Amino acid sequence: MGRSKAGLRDTNDVTLRLHNTLTGKKEEFKPVEADHVRMYTCGPTVWNYAHVGNLRAFLFYDLVRRHLRVSGYRVTHVMNLTDIDDRILDQAMHAGTTITEYVKPYAQAFFEDMATLRAEHVEHYPRATEHIAEMVDMISTLLQNGNAYIADGDVYFRIASFPKYGELSHLDRAGLKAGARVATDKYDKESVSDFALWKKSQPGDEKIGASWDAPFGRGRPGWHIECSAMSKRYLGATLDIHAGGVDLMFPHHENEIAQSEAANHAPFARVWLHSEHLADATGEKMSKSAGGFTTLRDLVAAGHDPLAVRLFLMANAHYRSRVRLSQEALHASAEQVRRLREFADRVNRATLTDADHAGLVDRTADVRAAYREALDDDLNLPQGLGLVFDHLREANAALDAGRFGPLNKTALLGLIDDVDAHLDVIRAEEPGLADEVERLIAERESARKSRDFARADRIRDELRERGIALEDSREGVRWRRVAPTAAERS
Repeated sequence: MGRSKAGLRDTNDVTLRLHNTLTGKKEEFKPVEADHVRMYTCGPTVWNYAHVGNLRAFLFYDLVRRHLRVSGYRVTHVMNLTDIDDRILDQAMHAGTTITEYVKPYAQAFFEDMATLRAEHVEHYPRATEHIAEMVDMISTLLQNGNAYIADGDVYFRIASFPKYGELSHLDRAGLKAGARVATDKYDKESVSDFALWKKSQPGDEKIGASWDAPFGRGRPGWHIECSAMSKRYLGATLDIHAGGVDLMFPHHENEIAQSEAANHAPFARVWLHSEHLADATGEKMSKSAGGFTTLRDLVAAGHDPLAVRLFLMANAHYRSRVRLSQEALHASAEQVRRLREFADRVNRATLTDADHAGLVDRTADVRAAYREALDDDLNLPQGLGLVFDHLREANAALDAGRFGPLNKTALLGLIDDVDAHLDVIRAEEPGLADEVERLIAERESARKSRDFARADRIRDELRERGIALEDSREGVRWRRVAPTAAERS
């Protein structure tokens, strides 16, 4: 099952519209620097395994960067890893280890999950603990400018000094109350809404490696300052796109805007993108702090194909719509992956006729254009994918009827390539897997011809145990990925 490289479009011909949370409108996207997009996305706080709700946001970032690249842009993408916060400190203290050692397995698990889900590797993964100097510099600037103040050894941002505060989440400043994170800062401060930039060292912080020197006193950074300092370090004062989950809009993203613009005297992010929550089986937002969350490892252990999980999280609903995790939805996504793979395999193997189905060529071109238009319209992957699946029925009918020429094949492979440039679920999972499976299929066919049916059955069963199912078809033996049965997993 091969795929060709997607053709990139000239950015002069692209009209990409994105829903900007800051304005509440869909807007034509144009980066500050032609052909180059600077994007920052909020990554994991590595105090535990990422749950599938987190993964939905991370795969949304993957969709954004992939479509930007398909659209012809060069992308510099930064995704932070928060490896210091109150939860990490508490857990490290209880475990009797340093924060560096405590977060190590969870950071590794994050990268493993991203690889399993085929998320593209971004350009930079800065860790908070590796950028303390940049945070100290920004806090010092805010103190000098009068946007921050020291209270009992802690440093707070003075929200009253930033009149634009609340514009992103459209808050009524008169009724502004502290968010959940703010409410946990049990320190003296001028206003209940002011948030911590720096927290003085507490007993035990030194032992777990969570304390640093600063002109305003030894301590550690607050949560919000991390992203402002690291985004500036790698992308400059103004970003083209900042993305995150909708739960981060307030207070985290509001606080990022306030401290960044107060320190840099420049707009922080031109476009803000926010993905909606993934709900659990009860319809409630999935949350680690609430317990009972589901990880990718849980789903794989239950027999779900990781690429079905990928397709479900990316394309079951538009990124700005809440979606509920269910067995039925995952099985439906697995069926969609199977249909795409089998169709791509069938097109690649098809016996071509001399004459093309002209109507199919034209309609494939129309579907390909409509698919790209859907993605250009605020990344509407579900709509675009629906158009593609509708077209597969007509294409399969042409293949069944033997009305399939070289232009038909080229057009359909182009459509498949466009879809997989975003989904990336069609190619074989493992390097060399396709070649190995084809070799074993050839051995099985040889065994069948020599009437060694026991050997042929063993090859089939061995492949099935690895999650590969063989099917005889008019075009020859086809194979596809399937989830192992409960008996095979035991």
